[in-house]
Amino acid sequence: MNQAKPDTLDNYSATDGSTETQRGQENSSSSASSAFSTALEPERGWQRVDLKELWRYRELLWFMAMRDVQVRYKQTVLGAAWAIIQPVMSMIVFSIFFGKFGKIPSDGLPYPVFAYTALLPWQLFANTLGQASNSLISNTNLLTKVYFPRLIIPLSAALSGLVDFCIAFVVLLGLMAYFHIVPGWGIVFLPLLLLFAITAALAIGFWLCALNVQYRDVRYVVPFLTQLWMFATPVAYPASMVPEKYRLFYALNPMTGVVEGFRWALLGGKGISLPIMGMSLLATLLLLVGGLFYFRRFEASFADLA
Repeated sequence: MNQAKPDTLDNYSATDGSTETQRGQENSSSSASSAFSTALEPERGWQRVDLKELWRYRELLWFMAMRDVQVRYKQTVLGAAWAIIQPVMSMIVFSIFFGKFGKIPSDGLPYPVFAYTALLPWQLFANTLGQASNSLISNTNLLTKVYFPRLIIPLSAALSGLVDFCIAFVVLLGLMAYFHIVPGWGIVFLPLLLLFAITAALAIGFWLCALNVQYRDVRYVVPFLTQLWMFATPVAYPASMVPEKYRLFYALNPMTGVVEGFRWALLGGKGISLPIMGMSLLATLLLLVGGLFYFRRFEASFADLA
């Protein structure tokens, strides 16, 4: 009994020494691990948009946009001709039913070119909105495996839509030449109006793509919303048909200013209404800022919900 105590103390000391040695090894290994690794943790709450980070991933943005274009026309019969068929067929239907039968005024311009000039930015807006709203769901494998700024995904949808716009724009040049329409000095604002159309689509697209991750029935609402939106936009009719007392309220639709701006820049006509353009631009900026912050607010949960 008297010899058991020293043995117990010695065993305890030996055990304690080995424990300290093991702790030291664990601390050294953890410090070495922290020196060569970086932990990425999702930010919570309302977050700002990091433009520098987006710029660092610009090559990924370009790659994803080109991938979307290739996938869209892969194994198709007509290929890029689909970018022309859709607005041309819509222009023909509008010219027959709204121009000829309905006698809708066209501000003194030939109705086919009047309608087609509006259909170009509208198709860009509708296609970008539809692709952006479904972009996060379509790229679930990337969301759950690779880190990159999630804003890259809806932005790539906007860049891919520009390819279709440029192809369809060639038809508009042919129509203008056929009807002997020469654009005036306002054409210098066409790039800004094109940016206006893309910004309007992304302003709504940021809201919808974030909502689509949380509520999957949003994808069924987007086509219906887009169809109604077209009739609330002066595509088949001029904005001058709207009573003057309602025009500022009507201009809260961002595409009102875009469509009227395109017609003014390319076809001239009666000129552009600055109050309508100002109201549409203000509505677009408010929707864009709100959409960006809403997107960033729920960005951390995309990988879990997708």
